[in-house]
Amino acid sequence: MKKMVDIGKKLRILDHKVILPKFTEQYALMENLDKIHSESVKNKIEHDLIRDYFEEIKNADAVLIINIDKNGIKNYIGGNAFLEMGFAHVLNKKVFLLNSIPEIMYKDEIEAMRPVVLNSDLSLIH
Repeated sequence: MKKMVDIGKKLRILDHKVILPKFTEQYALMENLDKIHSESVKNKIEHDLIRDYFEEIKNADAVLIINIDKNGIKNYIGGNAFLEMGFAHVLNKKVFLLNSIPEIMYKDEIEAMRPVVLNSDLSLIH
């Protein structure tokens, strides 16, 4: 979450309009991963966030997936990010990955969406 907030600030400096997932900034201030998880689940249900993200993506030009090392996987892409990539792909939106595609079981599906890999160079977003 902290990385998302940081990258959001950098993108704004580059004159991009940035929409972070709701509650990201609050989660970034939390230290307890179990508390973040429980709050995230609660908020996804109470605020219908999956549909909300779909609506945000419909109105956006692109999505940027912040795929960093997590859960012992280099450049991890989790369930939410994968779902949002799928939304963007179906809506013919650009999909950017901060880092290369991870070695995960749904790598073929990610490759099929043809994301633009930035290799951490945000200036490549156009």
